[in-house]
Amino acid sequence: MNRRRFLIASGAFCTAPGSALHAFAQAELPAALREKLMRDPLRPQFHLLPKANWQNDPCAPRFFRGQYHMFFQYNPEAAVWGDMHWAHAVSPDLIHWKHMPVALSPTPGSYDAFGCFTGSVLPGAEVPTILYTGVTRSKPETIRGEGLHEVQCLATSTDPDLRSWKKLDKPVLDGPPPGLQVTGFRDPCPWKDGATWYLIIGSGFNKVGGAVLLYTSRDGRNWSYLHPLAQGKWNGSSQTNPVDTGEMWECPDFFPLGDKHVLLYSTERKVYWEVGTFDRSDLRFHSETRGLLDHGSYYAMKSMVDAKGRRILWGWVQETRTPDQCRAAGWAGAMALPRVLSLGADNQLRMEVPPEFATLRKNTQTLQAVQTLPIENRAAEIVCSFKAGERACGLELRAGGTPLFAIRYSGGGKRSATVGGSLLPLSPDQEGISTVHLWLDGSIIETFVDGKEAMTARCYTPSPTGIQLAWTGAADALKRLMVSNVTPISNDRLTT
Repeated sequence: MNRRRFLIASGAFCTAPGSALHAFAQAELPAALREKLMRDPLRPQFHLLPKANWQNDPCAPRFFRGQYHMFFQYNPEAAVWGDMHWAHAVSPDLIHWKHMPVALSPTPGSYDAFGCFTGSVLPGAEVPTILYTGVTRSKPETIRGEGLHEVQCLATSTDPDLRSWKKLDKPVLDGPPPGLQVTGFRDPCPWKDGATWYLIIGSGFNKVGGAVLLYTSRDGRNWSYLHPLAQGKWNGSSQTNPVDTGEMWECPDFFPLGDKHVLLYSTERKVYWEVGTFDRSDLRFHSETRGLLDHGSYYAMKSMVDAKGRRILWGWVQETRTPDQCRAAGWAGAMALPRVLSLGADNQLRMEVPPEFATLRKNTQTLQAVQTLPIENRAAEIVCSFKAGERACGLELRAGGTPLFAIRYSGGGKRSATVGGSLLPLSPDQEGISTVHLWLDGSIIETFVDGKEAMTARCYTPSPTGIQLAWTGAADALKRLMVSNVTPISNDRLTT
């Protein structure tokens, strides 16, 4: 269930710090639920997710005092979208996580009574500071047709573990610029350049297109609107949700990478990237190259600079099953594996899972074209290189002979392959070799093709007899195929 459908179908749920529900979110799970989640083979074993219930957008990831901190949208009440809190987890290595108390909860009667929506770190502040979107059911509305008002809020923490946060008494931005009719106003993303802070907010305009609104500030609290940093195009459809029509950009992110700047945004159920230049004379982004960040169930990304100076991207792995199925399972959503971002010589965005994840490998096997290999516990890393030449070939994950997920290359020297039903471009090397890197974890399959294209898929098909890996088609097209089982990051599928 996505955000829009929930807003249409439900009323507000507000949970105050110290309430019974808030306390439950931090407590141990009931024994029956814990047992159920521990034994669910579709639940990931090395992706970050809460102990139970619903998760969506990553928020304000940061490295602080020797720990990686991840906050994310979380519903402590049920495995469907609603009652948005900020959950919190910490890690020493980007892999192993410990759940912390809930960091932010809606305050009844206040500017975030309907929910604490997505936000970011305010960099360069003297004390740890976050900006986030607070939502109330009031007018003037900023979510088209919903009677909901979005404001931008600030909170600070003096806790060395970032466990507790103090909200300002009022928003730092109580709505869009006066006179500007927008389709939404959420998901702040700030940065600092010298003594000046800048801030973009996801937005858009009816029958024009999505946009990010640019603000500036000298103190990080008083913001002045300038103009749209970048603007998109309406796709011409007339759906109720402006995100689906391209009239609204959600979850923008903007950062330098190499000698360029990168703009990321979510719209039309996908995440897009643009690489270009940020002109400091007119404070506008000029796009040069553009692409799709992920061809599958990946949304609402947020990046950070890690302890090694790398630009790390996080994203939300969405569910493709129904809300009733999520409720029955007791959990929904997960954090995608982190991705290290870089730029190719052609200004194309490149991405790869951090090499630290190699420490989880065990029992690595090399597959020959005539073999099939078993995969234990639906948890594996697969690396496959093949000749993108004249002959057709492919890779299949099977359960009892039934294909669960396939990568198919049709031959003929084509520069594309079908990955999980989506056509992805290939970028073979000088010898015509393409490499596919695949991570299987419960119901999640993350596939990376030639370091440029990504496809995140969900597979809920049971596999009581296990999963087998098989090569199909031309045997001589296979150059390398290795499969490693992956060690779980916990003993109970509860992350920590």
